Amino acid sequence: MDSGVTAWLLTSSALVFLMIPGLAFFYGGMNRSKSVLNMLMMVMGALFIVGILWALYGYSMAYGSSAGYFVGSFTDYFGLEAALAPPAEGDAFPVMVDVVFQAMFACLTVGLIAGALADRMKFGAWIIFAAIWASLVYFPVAHWVWGGGWIGQLNIGGAEVIDFAGGTAVHINAGAAALAVCIILGKRLGWPKTPMRPHNLTMVMLGAGLLWFGWFGFNAGSAYAADNTAAIAATNTLVATCGAGIAWLVVEKLRDGKATSLGAASGIVAGLVAITPACANVTPLGAILIGIIAGAVCAWAVTIKYKLGYDDSFDVVGIHLVGGIVGTLALGFLASDLAAEGGQNGLLYGGSINLLIVQIIAAAGVLVYSFILAGIIALVLKSTMGIREDEEDEVGGIDLAEHAETAYELGDSGGGGAFAGVGHAARAKEVE
Repeated sequence: MDSGVTAWLLTSSALVFLMIPGLAFFYGGMNRSKSVLNMLMMVMGALFIVGILWALYGYSMAYGSSAGYFVGSFTDYFGLEAALAPPAEGDAFPVMVDVVFQAMFACLTVGLIAGALADRMKFGAWIIFAAIWASLVYFPVAHWVWGGGWIGQLNIGGAEVIDFAGGTAVHINAGAAALAVCIILGKRLGWPKTPMRPHNLTMVMLGAGLLWFGWFGFNAGSAYAADNTAAIAATNTLVATCGAGIAWLVVEKLRDGKATSLGAASGIVAGLVAITPACANVTPLGAILIGIIAGAVCAWAVTIKYKLGYDDSFDVVGIHLVGGIVGTLALGFLASDLAAEGGQNGLLYGGSINLLIVQIIAAAGVLVYSFILAGIIALVLKSTMGIREDEEDEVGGIDLAEHAETAYELGDSGGGGAFAGVGHAARAKEVE
């Protein structure tokens, strides 16, 4: 066992874990104050349920042996007992290190979807959706890309799919699901005519900063070694995100006359999303170009919802789906063996069009599968248990309706504690 590699992967796991509360802050700040706790709970609730499912059968479905190309063996690592053994001779790290590192990807990916559904989805319905979508979509797609499935096996004229850290499996996957569910869930009451401004932009920027910090573990950790590839991935994660932030602000300034803090935070995430699949396979100049393109394209893409009429609350589609597509397809042009020694070259580095073709196939395959399955799951839940909050609760704020709490008790001298929220709800009923 290589203790240095093991330590780096455990550290990367902790960095990626920090992205989950970072995501909760990012989304929570963009929410209205009456529903911010619900958004925090949606992200953390996804962590709770997917973490358990990952231990039971998720890791096995994603990384177990496969007789075909669709999904790994359900039983190879069921309950993770088979992962408890120390590393075999020649292995740099224990299997359990891979289990915990990849668990963070699974939990984060499901949490990403929540940002499209703010202010109006029942919490119980969300938890059930998260469990089913993770089982039927994320676990198999992770196998497709990284566990020996059809995307990892795809080869056209020697060109193979590049997805270093999750452009398809994470961002296109979550973005496509978010689009399907927010369409079925319907628009927030009053959207788009009623202003629904972020209630706390400080939280938004803090969340973006935590995401950026954790993303170094997300991307550089995916090298599975503390080596030159990890260093290249980390550097490209930095410069691409800087390029995206600048590009988003320029677009805002030209379009709206102002460069906003919300735009800066959104540009950060757009750049991080786009560089994720490409971070170890492009030069720093290529990474900057990807960031600039992603920042500009995503700044435009977030306005599409107003034209097409779907209420994607916090622009999961415009940032994660579109940004993931930008980064995935950009490899067809900008992949360079200068970054990945012995790797593939994109069109601008003398490569063939075959790399672009396989990237398109991978992106389209994940997008279509996730969109259809997420839509089916949402429709079944809608017809059985219902997924939309009552209109009265939506107007009054789903924090109180779903969780018997409010985020801000300004001027309230009452005590805290585990039952404080229930007490607030009881007092509200007494007043009524």
